[in-house]
Amino acid sequence: MKTNKSFTKRLKVTKNGKILGRRAGQDHFNAKESRSQSQAKKRMYDVHFSNKAKARFLPGMFKAK
Repeated sequence: MKTNKSFTKRLKVTKNGKILGRRAGQDHFNAKESRSQSQAKKRMYDVHFSNKAKARFLPGMFKAK
């Protein structure tokens, strides 16, 4: 099975193997947020996937259990 390339472009794998991604819900409705809230949304966070999702989208990187 091929890796889903559009999905992998949204992720970053760190040196230690963590998967980082963007937080959802930051494209609009941000006018009322404080500066610190909007900056916090821009940071990447540790993405947790089920093994089924890893096997489906990233077959070359992980093995499903």
